[in-house]
Amino acid sequence: MPRNTISERDLKLTPVMAALAIVVSSSTSFGSEQIPRLGKPASVEHMTMWDLSIGQDGSNLPEGRGSVRQGEQLYNERCAACHGESGDNPRLPLAGGQGSLTDVVPQKTVGSFWPYATTLFDYTRRSMPYDSPKSLSNNEVYALVAYMLWLNDVLDEESVLDATSLAEIRMPNRDGFVSQWSHR
Repeated sequence: MPRNTISERDLKLTPVMAALAIVVSSSTSFGSEQIPRLGKPASVEHMTMWDLSIGQDGSNLPEGRGSVRQGEQLYNERCAACHGESGDNPRLPLAGGQGSLTDVVPQKTVGSFWPYATTLFDYTRRSMPYDSPKSLSNNEVYALVAYMLWLNDVLDEESVLDATSLAEIRMPNRDGFVSQWSHR
């Protein structure tokens, strides 16, 4: 067959391709700014419910307070099944590991790795317990964070946390991270 000659197969496909092009172009509005009609606009109340970010400096920490002793009881009820009696479950450790970050297998725990106690509060409030995230009250989160910090020798047994005292905690690994942003 010579070059530039239309085959019989091409002749049969041409009407199919033309029909397909018409269907596609008629169902798509190129250049228009159509908004998909999915979901509904979020209300202010809904957005507030999800606006949970806590700054490393403690900005946006909520009101509330909790003690190490309150945290221990709550931890035993809600956390020990996954993290172990003393935060020492090797699969999900919360305590220990200080000085291990340069080891071949570092143990990244609250006390050995996390640079800010406020991050621990933020993570716990958003994600824990695993089977029911965001179910803890602010007082319960403060208490659990106090207990986890006690397990890591950051707080003493009589400590009580609130927004002010939590923001003032200096974690053991605070200087273990390098920020690419200057502190303004």
